[in-house]
Amino acid sequence: MKQFSEVSAEEAISLTQDGTWLLDVREQDEWDRGHAPLARLVPMSKLPEGLEDVPMDQRVLVVCHAGPRSLRVTNALLDAGFEAVNVSGGMLAWTNAGGEIVSDGPDAPRVG
Repeated sequence: MKQFSEVSAEEAISLTQDGTWLLDVREQDEWDRGHAPLARLVPMSKLPEGLEDVPMDQRVLVVCHAGPRSLRVTNALLDAGFEAVNVSGGMLAWTNAGGEIVSDGPDAPRVG
Protein backbone atom coordinates (compact mmCIF):
# COMPACT_ATOMS: atom_id res chain seq x y z
CA MET A 1 0.00 0.00 0.00
CA LYS A 2 1.33 3.42 -0.93
CA GLN A 3 1.73 6.33 1.40
CA PHE A 4 -1.37 8.47 0.98
CA SER A 5 -1.77 12.16 1.44
CA GLU A 6 -4.62 13.81 3.23
CA VAL A 7 -6.19 17.25 3.37
CA SER A 8 -8.49 18.78 5.94
CA ALA A 9 -12.08 19.51 5.06
CA GLU A 10 -11.31 23.23 5.17
CA GLU A 11 -8.51 22.79 2.65
CA ALA A 12 -10.70 20.56 0.47
CA ILE A 13 -13.43 23.21 0.39
CA SER A 14 -10.92 25.80 -0.78
CA LEU A 15 -9.33 23.47 -3.34
CA THR A 16 -12.66 22.50 -4.92
CA GLN A 17 -13.60 26.18 -5.22
CA ASP A 18 -10.34 26.58 -7.16
CA GLY A 19 -11.26 23.75 -9.54
CA THR A 20 -9.72 20.64 -7.93
CA TRP A 21 -11.70 17.49 -8.71
CA LEU A 22 -13.78 16.14 -5.79
CA LEU A 23 -14.70 12.46 -6.09
CA ASP A 24 -17.50 11.32 -3.75
CA VAL A 25 -17.35 7.53 -3.24
CA ARG A 26 -20.49 7.18 -1.10
CA GLU A 27 -23.53 5.29 -2.36
CA GLN A 28 -26.35 6.85 -4.41
CA ASP A 29 -28.76 7.19 -1.46
CA GLU A 30 -26.12 9.04 0.59
CA TRP A 31 -25.39 11.32 -2.37
CA ASP A 32 -29.08 12.05 -2.91
CA ARG A 33 -29.48 13.19 0.73
CA GLY A 34 -26.61 15.67 0.51
CA HIS A 35 -23.36 16.24 -1.36
CA ALA A 36 -20.90 18.96 -2.22
CA PRO A 37 -22.20 20.87 -5.25
CA LEU A 38 -18.98 20.45 -7.27
CA ALA A 39 -18.46 16.76 -6.44
CA ARG A 40 -18.72 13.88 -8.89
CA LEU A 41 -20.24 10.60 -7.71
CA VAL A 42 -18.54 7.26 -8.31
CA PRO A 43 -19.69 4.92 -5.53
CA MET A 44 -16.99 2.67 -4.12
CA SER A 45 -19.20 -0.29 -5.09
CA LYS A 46 -18.92 0.79 -8.77
CA LEU A 47 -15.10 0.86 -8.84
CA PRO A 48 -12.99 0.38 -10.85
CA GLU A 49 -15.35 0.58 -13.85
CA GLY A 50 -16.64 4.00 -12.76
CA LEU A 51 -13.24 5.65 -13.09
CA GLU A 52 -13.23 6.27 -16.84
CA ASP A 53 -14.15 9.94 -16.37
CA VAL A 54 -11.77 10.61 -13.45
CA PRO A 55 -8.75 12.60 -14.67
CA MET A 56 -5.32 11.03 -14.29
CA ASP A 57 -3.52 14.29 -15.06
CA GLN A 58 -4.68 16.31 -12.04
CA ARG A 59 -5.13 15.94 -8.31
CA VAL A 60 -8.33 14.22 -7.21
CA LEU A 61 -9.75 14.72 -3.72
CA VAL A 62 -11.61 11.64 -2.47
CA VAL A 63 -14.43 11.94 0.08
CA CYS A 64 -16.90 9.58 1.75
CA HIS A 65 -19.12 9.88 4.82
CA ALA A 66 -16.47 9.87 7.57
CA GLY A 67 -13.17 8.85 5.97
CA PRO A 68 -12.61 5.06 5.93
CA ARG A 69 -14.01 4.35 2.45
CA SER A 70 -12.29 7.32 0.86
CA LEU A 71 -9.00 6.24 2.44
CA ARG A 72 -9.31 2.80 0.81
CA VAL A 73 -10.26 4.36 -2.53
CA THR A 74 -7.41 6.89 -2.27
CA ASN A 75 -4.91 4.06 -1.84
CA ALA A 76 -6.42 2.12 -4.76
CA LEU A 77 -6.27 5.22 -6.98
CA LEU A 78 -2.64 5.85 -6.01
CA ASP A 79 -1.85 2.24 -6.93
CA ALA A 80 -3.55 2.84 -10.30
CA GLY A 81 -1.46 5.94 -11.03
CA PHE A 82 -3.87 8.69 -10.00
CA GLU A 83 -2.82 11.69 -7.92
CA ALA A 84 -5.37 11.01 -5.18
CA VAL A 85 -5.75 12.75 -1.82
CA ASN A 86 -8.07 11.71 1.00
CA VAL A 87 -10.39 14.29 2.59
CA SER A 88 -9.92 13.75 6.32
CA GLY A 89 -13.20 13.25 8.17
CA GLY A 90 -15.30 12.95 5.02
CA MET A 91 -18.56 14.77 4.45
CA LEU A 92 -19.13 15.00 8.21
CA ALA A 93 -16.03 17.18 8.49
CA TRP A 94 -16.99 19.01 5.27
CA THR A 95 -20.31 20.16 6.72
CA ASN A 96 -18.77 20.92 10.12
CA ALA A 97 -16.26 23.17 8.33
CA GLY A 98 -19.08 25.10 6.68
CA GLY A 99 -18.88 23.39 3.30
CA GLU A 100 -21.94 23.78 1.14
CA ILE A 101 -24.13 20.76 0.47
CA VAL A 102 -27.04 20.27 -1.91
CA SER A 103 -29.56 17.43 -2.26
CA ASP A 104 -31.13 15.67 -5.20
CA GLY A 105 -34.38 15.05 -3.40
CA PRO A 106 -37.25 17.08 -1.97
CA ASP A 107 -35.79 17.21 1.55
CA ALA A 108 -33.30 19.72 2.89
CA PRO A 109 -29.71 18.57 2.23
CA ARG A 110 -28.06 16.63 5.03
CA VAL A 111 -25.17 14.28 5.62
CA GLY A 112 -25.89 11.26 7.75
